[in-house]
Amino acid sequence: MKKIFFAIIVFYSCTQKETLPPSPVLPVPDNAQLAWHNMELNAFVHFTINTFTDKEWGYGDEGEKIFNPTECNPIQWASVLKEAGFKGLILTCKHHDGFCLWPSQFTEHSVKNSPWKNGQGDLVKEVAEACKQAGLKFGIYLSPWDRNHKDYGSPAYIKYYRNQLKELFEKYPDVFEMWFDGANGGDGFYGGKRETRNIDGKNYYDWPATLSMVKKIDTGVIFFSDAGPSVRWAGNEKGIAGETNWNTLTPDTLYAGKPGIEKLLNEGNENGSHWIPQECDVSIRPGWFYHANEDSLVKTPEQLFDIYLKSAGRGSLMLLNIPPDRRGLFHENDIESLRGFRKLLDEKFKTDQALHASASAKYYRGGSERYSAKNLVDGNDETYWATDDDQPIGSFEIDFRKNVNVNYVILKEYIKLGQRIKHFSIDVWKEGQWQNTANGTTIGHKRILKIDPVTTNKIKIEILDSKACPVISAVEVY
Repeated sequence: MKKIFFAIIVFYSCTQKETLPPSPVLPVPDNAQLAWHNMELNAFVHFTINTFTDKEWGYGDEGEKIFNPTECNPIQWASVLKEAGFKGLILTCKHHDGFCLWPSQFTEHSVKNSPWKNGQGDLVKEVAEACKQAGLKFGIYLSPWDRNHKDYGSPAYIKYYRNQLKELFEKYPDVFEMWFDGANGGDGFYGGKRETRNIDGKNYYDWPATLSMVKKIDTGVIFFSDAGPSVRWAGNEKGIAGETNWNTLTPDTLYAGKPGIEKLLNEGNENGSHWIPQECDVSIRPGWFYHANEDSLVKTPEQLFDIYLKSAGRGSLMLLNIPPDRRGLFHENDIESLRGFRKLLDEKFKTDQALHASASAKYYRGGSERYSAKNLVDGNDETYWATDDDQPIGSFEIDFRKNVNVNYVILKEYIKLGQRIKHFSIDVWKEGQWQNTANGTTIGHKRILKIDPVTTNKIKIEILDSKACPVISAVEVY
């Protein structure tokens, strides 16, 4: 009799269907994009002849002898950035003036003809090595527009540009991101005289062929331009992502420099065909290159923190430019601000009060613990709460078991299965009832909600609309 009973139990267990995970909502990020999302804080370093001419955009007629930093120290740059919590550094290897920070074999307009290190220097190499030493990822900016090159505007220049890309990626391996912007064509020196040369921004560079060439050298590289293909511009240079920020975009008709697409880039497209998240670029100073008259205009730690909340805190990445001065060093005022910014981040997000708190949801996928609300507070971003496929809405509560002070709530979607949430709300338990304290639209990789400070013993998150069943990997409360 016992054997029969045991056999019935085994048979019943084996015939129960396992609750399957949600199907992905396409498109989804690839592995390189997932790693990029997790970086959150990257640095831009604008440094070239412009630093010594006090310009933002050089014309291309500046002599190489102008470039002569007296104390150039990329190790200082990398160490300061590492201390401030940045994960990567993107260097302007060549800006619009065409001057190259490495001894390129394809032009004389480079450091090899400058007095810096008697023409024997290679700043790209030094920065790449400093990044490796500090544990930072290294990226390159190579301007497609070149106001120095005589062939700009003709097919011969495309060959030149590709030769330089190949040169950079072969000489300095493990580049994590290639950055190119939409400033293309206009007046310049172009190897002999001031004139205007306009190009067809959509077709001139033949970007698919150019990027395919680079991809064969570095298979994991992230490509940034206005519309991707890997990550996109945020549509402004203030470092601010859209409050509604879809990581998806349909890039078929978009290209670098296309006018009138700022709003689309800032918000993305809910039903976009490709995963192309936005990168929010902003400078710590009013300009992108160092100018002594801006030493008193460096953004404060509080301003940087606010930008962080509106970039990384809206599911994007904050790309902060710190321009070295004419010594070739980060200025003391910039360093002080960066350290203050790091201190604010550490103070504001020191202790996650939701970690291992009590989390509950009335509904979760198949009634399986694998998808229950406890996954929201387990400190593991690879577990998640999810509802059944026919439930695009749902809610969960976090009970702290005591009164806590709440200033920030962080939500994370499990973006490996796509971006889903369209509308959510946050309520706090106060005076014996739920009171609404914040509302939002998209979440994505990470959404930080700054709320009016409140003391409460529990909060409730309601998913009010979603493209498919919601899949949330974490809730953090500070």
